[in-house]
Amino acid sequence: MMLALGLALLTATNAPAACNFGPGQAAVANTASLRTLVWSPYGRVETGWEVYSPLIAHEVATTCGPATAGFAAALGRWQSAHKLVPTGTVDAQTFEALSRVWQGRRPYVVLRAKGTCPEPPATVVAARSAESYLGKTIRLRQGTLTAYRKLVAAAKHDVPALARDPRWLTIFSGFRDPASDATRCAREQNCNGIVRAKCSAHRSGLALDLYVGQAVGFGPDSSADANRRAMVKTAAYGWLLANAGRYGFVNYPFEPWHWEWTGEVP
Repeated sequence: MMLALGLALLTATNAPAACNFGPGQAAVANTASLRTLVWSPYGRVETGWEVYSPLIAHEVATTCGPATAGFAAALGRWQSAHKLVPTGTVDAQTFEALSRVWQGRRPYVVLRAKGTCPEPPATVVAARSAESYLGKTIRLRQGTLTAYRKLVAAAKHDVPALARDPRWLTIFSGFRDPASDATRCAREQNCNGIVRAKCSAHRSGLALDLYVGQAVGFGPDSSADANRRAMVKTAAYGWLLANAGRYGFVNYPFEPWHWEWTGEVP
């Protein structure tokens, strides 16, 4: 059973009274587009922006659900601070601005924008079997692994339910050898798509894919909308969103499971 995210970010049900104050029309517009907007923010057609609503709420510093006036008010303040028209609605221009902020925190993305593909590390170390999803062999830079262990210890301390199921926050992909990754992307004919690339962040030894849940019928790395919507409602993802930055980790917004350590230049 999925662990429910403690903060009610995805609905207005039981929202604090403060969430009822703000631009009502913007709240109506957000409610309408939350599960119906057809768009391609990361190169693949998606329906709705529910997957990104916890991330947006965290960025604009609100615990109000995306269908509330309070969420719209917080988003409007963020828009104003970033020199956008403060409509309070999630539109293409606003999301592009949000995405630039999120992606700009990933050293890998910054390097790629400069035309540079990070070199693989000279050495990588193996994670413990208990740290890997279903006992897979996982390798990372030593610094990444050390930071990961601190993060997991804190998460399980803060959310005891995460400690009761050994799968939560285990790693199912870490360092991937560039040659092997290139062979795989060619075999799958998806070398520069949203789920695989010739120059993958995983070649740096700084990226890791964490188990943050899955919807029935999907794997922990399925990018299907339904699967990602389920993931962002879990306590694991909610904790990461609120706390991973303290341990140097940032998220790739399209993939709730993909996190990168920023404590070392790739």
